[in-house]
Amino acid sequence: MPRRRDPAAPLVVHRTARVGLRVTVGQRRRCFGLLRSAGDVWACVLEVNAWRRRRRDVPLAGYQGLCRELAASGPGTFAELDSTGARSVLRRFSEAWFAAAKRRRDGDLSARFPRRRRGLVPVRWYHGTFTLDGRRVRVPTARGTSPLWVRLAREVPYPAEQIRSITLLCEGGRLFLDVTAEVPVTTYPPGEQPDPGRVAGVDLGIIHPYAVAGPDGEGLLVSGRAIRAEHRMHLADTKARRRGVARRAPKRGERGSRRWRQYRRRARAVEGRHRRRVRQAQHEAARTVVSWAVRQRVGVLHVGDPRGVLDLSAGRRHNLRLRQWQIGRLIQILTDKATLAGITVRLVDERGTSSTCPACHKRVPKPRGRTLSCPHCEFSGHRDLTAAASIATRAPGGGPVTMAAVVLPQVITHRRAGRHLPGAGRSRRDPRRPPHHRAARGSVGPRRPAPPPRWGVARPPGEDPQHPPETR
Repeated sequence: MPRRRDPAAPLVVHRTARVGLRVTVGQRRRCFGLLRSAGDVWACVLEVNAWRRRRRDVPLAGYQGLCRELAASGPGTFAELDSTGARSVLRRFSEAWFAAAKRRRDGDLSARFPRRRRGLVPVRWYHGTFTLDGRRVRVPTARGTSPLWVRLAREVPYPAEQIRSITLLCEGGRLFLDVTAEVPVTTYPPGEQPDPGRVAGVDLGIIHPYAVAGPDGEGLLVSGRAIRAEHRMHLADTKARRRGVARRAPKRGERGSRRWRQYRRRARAVEGRHRRRVRQAQHEAARTVVSWAVRQRVGVLHVGDPRGVLDLSAGRRHNLRLRQWQIGRLIQILTDKATLAGITVRLVDERGTSSTCPACHKRVPKPRGRTLSCPHCEFSGHRDLTAAASIATRAPGGGPVTMAAVVLPQVITHRRAGRHLPGAGRSRRDPRRPPHHRAARGSVGPRRPAPPPRWGVARPPGEDPQHPPETR
């Protein structure tokens, strides 16, 4: 969220960029040692609270109290991890504990306090404790140890004077560095800045992650079919890989072999690559929405909050779709990019927007496709854009009530998210796709009548003229 340090200072927001690390064998061993030491700090906090819970004492969750316990442990307890990195783990635990306590006070009994051990815990260092020299970063270590310099895989996208913290973490067996900086909010020339009086509605979905309806009859549809295909092909690839190693898997209670460890390492790498691909596609979709809103001079985005569907119990397939949808992440990414562009994001109730006719306000049966057709007043329009137009008229914090007349988009802009995904372009094919899909690129389309045979050329009986046999 943006904040002002003083009245004369510009409005700034915190942005984080994830940069890979290029390390040697020794540097990799030391980096993982820092992450394991952070996991030891986390485990010690859990153990202390377990003792206090057995004695029926008040849990130790405050950051100041945890820091006092850390100081009492003495130097050198957690190997090369310095006090600043250890305090970042304590802050992470304290924030997680109080967030769970707040959710439980609000009535969410499914919230759980942090009680699970972690082998590797991210470590954060703040401004003044690390050194950034181009692509080289000096990671702080404990007093008396040799300095640890690591090399970044690319340039940091922020100026050095704006960087406020770095976070060392591991994802999919790879080391990354999250660089957080204070970035000023975008300034515009006079007459081109977003207008707070222009409101657009945003409907979140699976096929279309973002469907936007603007104030002047403009609409935007961002297709997420490539993201959905990535989820499906990754699931099929994971199932096939598990079937292939099912016979070689160690029994319960038996230690795995080197081959099994290599398989687990490969599986973690594939999972990490899949998450990075999906995350990049989600950022591309949100950037498309914000760029479109800036061109339309939209100052406020009313985003329909569909997180109420998380409480539905419709079976395992429905739960898998909701988990892959990642509603909270889509809202967070859009909010961060819109705030940086000077656009306000407000969450509104989206209940009934995709099943209510905007003309006669009557209930409409759920359509099978993307077209919403009303049997009462013969209204017809795109289902997602109609919902976005209804969301634009609703007030934040209110119920499912449309406050004004719905303005349906007349000019629709189509964009696609995830062009970097395998098989998204015409010239690329997903290597995970089975071989029998190699010749088919999408839908075959309507079957046309066979062309007349050439003079003197006989066609074998039963041969399809549109799909001739492959030449050998």
